[in-house]
Amino acid sequence: MDISQVAKQSGLAASTLRYYEQKGLIQSVGRRGLKRVFSSAVMQQLALISLAQAAGFSLDEISRMFNDQGEANIDRKKLRQKADEIDLKINRLQKMRDGLRHAANCSAENHLQCPKFVKLLDLSIKANKMK
Repeated sequence: MDISQVAKQSGLAASTLRYYEQKGLIQSVGRRGLKRVFSSAVMQQLALISLAQAAGFSLDEISRMFNDQGEANIDRKKLRQKADEIDLKINRLQKMRDGLRHAANCSAENHLQCPKFVKLLDLSIKANKMK
């Protein structure tokens, strides 16, 4: 598959594919004229990259998920750690959602007089510190 076919099938720009290749995330198998050519396995690699990015892995972390032949070699411990991070994020987001719903329906004249809203503000401060 040439780079334009991969771009069309994956929905990624050719410049992104070239960047991924530069970072060692994917590898072309040659050229057809001026265009890079990739094996069909690149689609699965791109799917893994997309999934890992959605889970919050950096491109450097993702590059370590592939061996020198471009085959997936994923560290299960890193997956567990990322899953734990996501669980914490979900917990914080659920608390924030609940606080926002309460604030929207709170009978306090001023939101800063509402203890639950003040807790939401504190949660926001803690979340910013963790970034």
